[in-house]
Amino acid sequence: MIRILVCWLLTVSSLLAQPRPVLTDKMPQKPVFTDLAAALKTPEKVYRMQLSGLHELPAEIAQLPNLQELDLSNGYLQTLPDNLSELKQLQVLNLQSNRLTTLPESVSGLEGLRSLNLNLNPIEKLPESLGQLNKLEQLTAIQTQLHTLPESMGNLSKLKTLNLHGNQLTALPESLGNLGELTWLDAGANKLTQLPESVGKLSKLTAFSVEGNGLKELPVQLGKLDKLTSLNLSANQLTALPESMGSLAALKTLRLNENNLTALPESLGQLTKLESLNLKGNRLTTLPESLGNLTSLEAINLESNQLKALPESVSKLTKLENLNLAANPLEKLPDGLGNLKQLSSFQLSDHHLPAAQLSKARLSLSGTLVPQWVMNGW
Repeated sequence: MIRILVCWLLTVSSLLAQPRPVLTDKMPQKPVFTDLAAALKTPEKVYRMQLSGLHELPAEIAQLPNLQELDLSNGYLQTLPDNLSELKQLQVLNLQSNRLTTLPESVSGLEGLRSLNLNLNPIEKLPESLGQLNKLEQLTAIQTQLHTLPESMGNLSKLKTLNLHGNQLTALPESLGNLGELTWLDAGANKLTQLPESVGKLSKLTAFSVEGNGLKELPVQLGKLDKLTSLNLSANQLTALPESMGSLAALKTLRLNENNLTALPESLGQLTKLESLNLKGNRLTTLPESLGNLTSLEAINLESNQLKALPESVSKLTKLENLNLAANPLEKLPDGLGNLKQLSSFQLSDHHLPAAQLSKARLSLSGTLVPQWVMNGW
């Protein structure tokens, strides 16, 4: 039951987090038809249609020459008619929560399609012809049964958003690097053990998540993503990070929690725009002195590591608001903690700090925003 609840929460969070479907400016002003028979009385005036609960999509749907948005979510569809490809004006197709196991090759005929939602279908494979949808900007396939992706996906030259969260993927195609317009990529909760080197070619990528996979190392080319602002690498099997990580100059959020990291590269200190760093649940014994260069940092989570001390440079993090040191065998704290005037949350537990160190820390932190009752609980 707990596992089902967790999976449901992950699905919901992924659905909420993804960018909204692309729509034309005129579509929101058009009425939504919910009855196909009524729509067929004036087929040329039908631009938007919603048909939920269908067991079969009638072939007559192809008689709507100006249809731009088709919502078939929450149904029982197992197949789609081939003549769906006759909807040349279709821009948005929502197939979420059906029983589709595949898409017809004829899907390539939807030459105007900009957004395709396949979430929550038992689809195991996508057709090679998908790569012919050269106007597609958004593709979401959350919690399907995809095991592989076609190499032709690299032909989706307009694609901006790709959400593959919660599938069975063991690899991403090298052709992924051809998606030059991609800004948002989520391949979390799959079975990936490595990333293609071509990921470094995604020059416009701003958000990238591969949390919950089996990654043991990262390609050096990852450091070329100089527009990346959010990177989620949590819950993998990483033991080290490449020095090239320091080249992610735009990065603001970095999640590395629940890995097997024993050390961090000195180059991490080059991430001067970083605001949030999560390193909870690793095997870190030391931190680089360059950590003090992260002058934009507002929150750092170091809970459940093997740290005995912190570098003195931590006292330079003057924008820091949240510092979590819980569950570390700490024997010493930096002398300059009092410099962290914005600090309002400081977690400290299961440590090895002598009484004198604790008293000194309380005195130093008295000039911060950390409540006295919190410090009294150490």
